[in-house]
Amino acid sequence: MIISLFTAGITGFLLLVLSLRVSLVRRSMGISVGDGDDHRLFLRQRAQANLVEYAPISVILLYFSEQNWGSTWFILCLAVVFVAARLLHAIGMETAKPNVCRFIGASATFAVLALLAFLAIARGISLLAPCASCTGQIS
Repeated sequence: MIISLFTAGITGFLLLVLSLRVSLVRRSMGISVGDGDDHRLFLRQRAQANLVEYAPISVILLYFSEQNWGSTWFILCLAVVFVAARLLHAIGMETAKPNVCRFIGASATFAVLALLAFLAIARGISLLAPCASCTGQIS
């Protein structure tokens, strides 16, 4: 639980920073809703929204993986890569042009999410197998 708790905290802090960056541009431009066709605000909103899109399921899967597989170095590495990937992606969102930070951030996020999803499915199958053999069916 320590790894996922710490990861959730760091991710929450990153969301706070990204949200503050959106708010500062909104305030300076006098834009209360939407992006007001301001490209800088649009990019910052997308960086914030992208974190919101990927962080919840990733942290949830990280938590369940940690609970079911233990606090292994592998789980810790996945957490570190996830946080680094989200940070790189946010940095890469400063420009609309394709760039290395955004590419690595997105790719690493996808890889971590895929591995965590695989771990959850594998654990689920291993927990279901004894149930199916005892009752003759999966209930």
